[in-house]
Amino acid sequence: MNVCSSFVHTPTVCWSRAHPAAAGGISDTEAKRVRQNIGIIFQNPSLDLTLSAEENIRLHACLYGLYPYRPWYRLMPAEYRRRVSELAEMVGLGDHLFKRLKTFSGGMKRKLEIIRSLMHRPRVLFLDEPTAGLDAVSRHSLWQYLREIRDREEMTVFLTTHYLDEAETADTVCIVNHGRIEMMGTPVELKHRLLDRSMVVDAADRAALKRELSSLGLSFVEESEGLQVRYSEETPQSILCCLQTRLTKLKVVDATLEEAYIRLVTGGTAGGDGV
Repeated sequence: MNVCSSFVHTPTVCWSRAHPAAAGGISDTEAKRVRQNIGIIFQNPSLDLTLSAEENIRLHACLYGLYPYRPWYRLMPAEYRRRVSELAEMVGLGDHLFKRLKTFSGGMKRKLEIIRSLMHRPRVLFLDEPTAGLDAVSRHSLWQYLREIRDREEMTVFLTTHYLDEAETADTVCIVNHGRIEMMGTPVELKHRLLDRSMVVDAADRAALKRELSSLGLSFVEESEGLQVRYSEETPQSILCCLQTRLTKLKVVDATLEEAYIRLVTGGTAGGDGV
């Protein structure tokens, strides 16, 4: 994260592999231009709790050189006021702009940091564990706003997270283990490469179903809820067409990124010994 956002200099280009023009070409000689094209939300909040939400935004925007500083909101340029109002309404803070941060919940503070990071219309937004410490409702709400902002602002989102369900809708996922890139691809690709597809089936005559599965050369595991059957094709349709035993249960098991990650770092296809 520090390398890509130019806080640590490196002679290599860090973003070009996935998005060569996402921030205009990132290298150690272009740190100023890079920072003009990126927004960052750090893992730990960096807000002044003694100020109001709008005062935090104004301080950041003026320090960033976006607007000349004015001591009152009404004296700030009209463009600034429009941008603040637009983003505040987008994340649901329109009625809280002029309240002190001491009254804000963790989720509200995160939303304020989103506003602050988007004031200069960045082309890439870096999120470092953006939902760490938030409750389930706040996490869900925050991601709703982030997806809307991503689509409306037409920007790339670069996310680091330990909540792997947050990466399920990503375009590309990169799994890092002990500082090494273990695997990269779409969520579907990673799950297909690391996990077997399976379904759970059952029948009133379970013994007959087991005999039939064995005769088809299919491996299965007997569980309390039925027989878990592994398959290699995209869907289990071909297997189901061959079964003559009347089924009383059929459930296709959806693999998760978390399961794929655990398989990978605990001795799966790429090895590893933990996070």
